[in-house]
Amino acid sequence: MHTFQTVSDIRIDPQGAAKLDVYVEGLCPNKRIAIITDKGIRGLGLMDAGLAALEEAGYTLMIFDDVVADPPEEIVLKGAEAVREFDAGLVIGFGGGSPMDTAKVIAVLVGSGQDLQSMYGVGLAKGPRLPLMLIPTTAGTGSEVTNVAIITTGKTSKMAVVADPLYADRVLLDASLTFGLPKSITAATGIDAMVHAVEAYTSIHKKNPISDTLALSAMRKLRGAIVKACTDGNDVDARNDMLIGAMLAGQAFSNAPVAAVHGLAYPLGGFFHVPHGLSNALVLTEVMKYNLLKADDWYGEIAGDLGVGRTGAALVDEMQRIKDETDVPQTLTSVSIPADAIPMMAEDAMAKDRVLMNNPREMTYDAVVKIYETIL
Repeated sequence: MHTFQTVSDIRIDPQGAAKLDVYVEGLCPNKRIAIITDKGIRGLGLMDAGLAALEEAGYTLMIFDDVVADPPEEIVLKGAEAVREFDAGLVIGFGGGSPMDTAKVIAVLVGSGQDLQSMYGVGLAKGPRLPLMLIPTTAGTGSEVTNVAIITTGKTSKMAVVADPLYADRVLLDASLTFGLPKSITAATGIDAMVHAVEAYTSIHKKNPISDTLALSAMRKLRGAIVKACTDGNDVDARNDMLIGAMLAGQAFSNAPVAAVHGLAYPLGGFFHVPHGLSNALVLTEVMKYNLLKADDWYGEIAGDLGVGRTGAALVDEMQRIKDETDVPQTLTSVSIPADAIPMMAEDAMAKDRVLMNNPREMTYDAVVKIYETIL
């Protein structure tokens, strides 16, 4: 038996964020909107036109911009308290994965009154929640269409809230919000989205025909656009394809969950604050090489669909080409991770059962150490 769920209302408009008053229609009866973002996004002015349109239409706004990368529990709880006090009728997550994840959890916390600690795990956040709209400003995480939020629970540890109430009511994809993103961020987030697609296609427990189709479509969009978007940051077609590709990959992995690439990437972020997309890019090809023993046929199907060959090795080569052409860092040393951290990171990676269980080949501690040593 296969099941598939996703956000039911997705709007695509390359200038849509400037018309937010149109896109929130029907979601906020009390006309009080809480916007969850970070100071970087707010400082870039990406929200300015949309905020002006909302105020012109009679909405009262509250902006919570304290979100940071890998949002810690205290920030999430602080945001929830601010939204509760404001009496918001709608929560909008505006930004990359961290603001969107934070917005998803805040909407459930305020709407349900449930305690955050009781939400960690799969299917434990019960809802109800406040109306929720998500607007991504990077083409990577796919968080706008997933039922997953990652929260930092200690100095280095992260926990996931995975539950259907985290699916948004509405998503707006506006490619103009990604114009001017630095090449490094464009590359890392784009490869992150490709990882989502590849891992969904090879997810052993919940792989399904709909996720497979979305993953292949995502790979075609992303492969064709990523180098173009890195070369010309204002190429609207490339940016639009990146955004749609990331969304399709998000829909795929939300139903056929990610695996060992993510498992090995998490410690890089947890211990050394390497951005999530870059962490995935760093470990991607070596994990794929390890998986070839069990995933060669599946990788070969992706390669064939992309027209780059018919073997798993051909797909590994294609992903390596993309890493080379987009100039993402490719060693642990280049992101200031020392060799003596490898045992600690390997132990941490092996504790990521939630994702390792989906990997096509069983991951071992020795294999993790070898992968880290290879990319040192």
